[in-house]
Amino acid sequence: MQLTRILSLRSFSPMTRRFAAVTLVGFLASSVVLCAQEPAPEKTRAAVQAADPDTHLVSPAQLDSQIQESTATRQKQIEDLRQFLSTPEAEKAMKDAKIDSVQVKTAIPTLSNAELKDLSSRADRAQRDFAAGGLTTFALTLIILLVVLVILLAVYA
Repeated sequence: MQLTRILSLRSFSPMTRRFAAVTLVGFLASSVVLCAQEPAPEKTRAAVQAADPDTHLVSPAQLDSQIQESTATRQKQIEDLRQFLSTPEAEKAMKDAKIDSVQVKTAIPTLSNAELKDLSSRADRAQRDFAAGGLTTFALTLIILLVVLVILLAVYA
């Protein structure tokens, strides 16, 4: 009965309980940090050092192919967006809004890949919908001005 009373947390003062809790948390945290910083086993180091330096996860030819494909895709998206903004409707919309079309077309290559992909797909969809009669001239003009606004904000903001 005496031992139970001694081990009971209620018998300790609040300050002692806080100190014990902080100390336990400190020990646990330091042991986790020390375990995380253990050096790699010698077996792993030897395997890494023995690996052939010319062996890569991705071959240089694959990297080159991916870079060329990415560059070609980006160039196509830039050209598609320039063509969209070169249509008579786009030229008229920019002229009516007093926006320099040359400045907008010059800013297209400075867009990020994600922005370029998004705007290019939206412009392509708008052109197809307009050609199919799904968009009015007003709706197309609004889309054109929104695309121009996004380009100018992305580049000059």
